[in-house]
Amino acid sequence: MTNEPGSIISVYKPKGMTSFEVVRKVRNGLKLKKVGHAGTLDPLAEGLLIILTGDKTKSMGSFLGLDKEYLATLRLGVTSKSHDMETELVEKASDVSFPEERVREAVAKFVGTIEQVPPEYSAAWVGGKRAYHLARRGVEFELKPKKVNIYGISIESFVPPLLKLKVTCSSGTYIRSLARDLGGELGCGSVLIDLVRTRIGEYRVGNAITLDELNVSCAA
Repeated sequence: MTNEPGSIISVYKPKGMTSFEVVRKVRNGLKLKKVGHAGTLDPLAEGLLIILTGDKTKSMGSFLGLDKEYLATLRLGVTSKSHDMETELVEKASDVSFPEERVREAVAKFVGTIEQVPPEYSAAWVGGKRAYHLARRGVEFELKPKKVNIYGISIESFVPPLLKLKVTCSSGTYIRSLARDLGGELGCGSVLIDLVRTRIGEYRVGNAITLDELNVSCAA
């Protein structure tokens, strides 16, 4: 693999590691000069991360626009500034034992072309800086909504307060924003507590290899 002019590697990014850290480990472990990833995963998320090496890094743009699929677990009844478990949870509602039909009706409102405001704790750009840098410093700012496409949302399980969804969406969709907005639609609040990216275009997580299998898990 390292002798090729370029490779496309489907890697399983573990929870707790940034996408950049995965790139660094692959670069150092395989002793490559040119390595990049095609689509960031939040540190608290896991799953499929496409790594491009060598000349393949030139095709990064064609990967960034591919549709994505996620398995997302939401906790209803709470909110947080980051819309996930990074920041302190605040109880919003004590009773979230909704009929599943009501949840289905709420979920259906987010399928299609929608306007979505990115999370403040995100890699969105604000005045030349990443939003999460400003948010973690307590700087106040406003992010503008953008159009995204959600092609489908299915309820995998609903055992209050936990709601597990499969989401198929366009590139640029924030699942944490979906959790926030769905919680608002239900009137109870919601945060994302677990996220696995299962597909990017035709690349699937079942074919991804771990950093251990690449022998780069300990690379600095």
